[in-house]
Amino acid sequence: MQSYPEPALSLVTKMANAAAKNPARALAFQGAPGANSHRAALEFAPECLPLPCFSFLDAIEAVKEGRADAAIIPIENSQNGRVADIHFLLPESGLSIVAEYFMPIHHSLMGIGKGPFKSAHSHPQALGQSRHYLHNKGLVPMSYADTAGAAAYVAQMGKSDATAIAPALAADLYGLDIIEDHVEDAHDNTTRFVILAREALDPETLASDEAMTTFIFEVKNVPAALYKALGGFATNGVNMTKLESYLKGASFNATEFYADIVGRPGTPAVDRAMEELAFHCKKLRMLGSYRLARKRG
Repeated sequence: MQSYPEPALSLVTKMANAAAKNPARALAFQGAPGANSHRAALEFAPECLPLPCFSFLDAIEAVKEGRADAAIIPIENSQNGRVADIHFLLPESGLSIVAEYFMPIHHSLMGIGKGPFKSAHSHPQALGQSRHYLHNKGLVPMSYADTAGAAAYVAQMGKSDATAIAPALAADLYGLDIIEDHVEDAHDNTTRFVILAREALDPETLASDEAMTTFIFEVKNVPAALYKALGGFATNGVNMTKLESYLKGASFNATEFYADIVGRPGTPAVDRAMEELAFHCKKLRMLGSYRLARKRG
């Protein structure tokens, strides 16, 4: 908690105390109060008690330890790609994906006074989503742990030439002036969040809904293994909407894959495709089935 800027600490303490009294309603998020993940928590579950956590790992630990019922984590942005290294964090956590949520992202430039401004502090994702704006304004991007934390840091510094890129809510919380709204380069800027919980949903409970299923796998080290492993999804008409590779460890010998498909275990097409995938894999781990929040394709 001491890693937060001073203006955020009292809010963090207040929110953490409220969550501690009723952990069943607590929804952990990464960042300071006022971050996009804070807003996502309130929009996804209006009755929740948002629990701010300094890092993604801290948010996951809060769920594992029972201090929160679930965590809401951003995993990809329409403009700037992957957000959190969920590929590494989630498999090790023992948690499951139980829902997804899509939220339009709008950034505001905020600071103290009227400038001239020299720098803009924010999370690397927000800086990347506003890079053309920053270049045109001649503002030097300065990386910070999260958007709202950057706003609190600018308030703490009290410098008239420093700004933050953060949700408008952060300006209200930390007493900053909004210099300009909607500084994101693309106005259809959207982030996909996943909700993580200790218990996975039973795929059978999704029988009346369109579902998504997420899993990770490592294919056998033989020629054309990936091609063969994925063939079952094509022959069974299962739509794979996401496939990303990442290296396992530092050996450069093993590659793991993260995938999303439309459908759920328990349906014949998905079961056949997953059976064929498993035959060609050294490792296959399900990360969760959950309701489709936005139609793919």
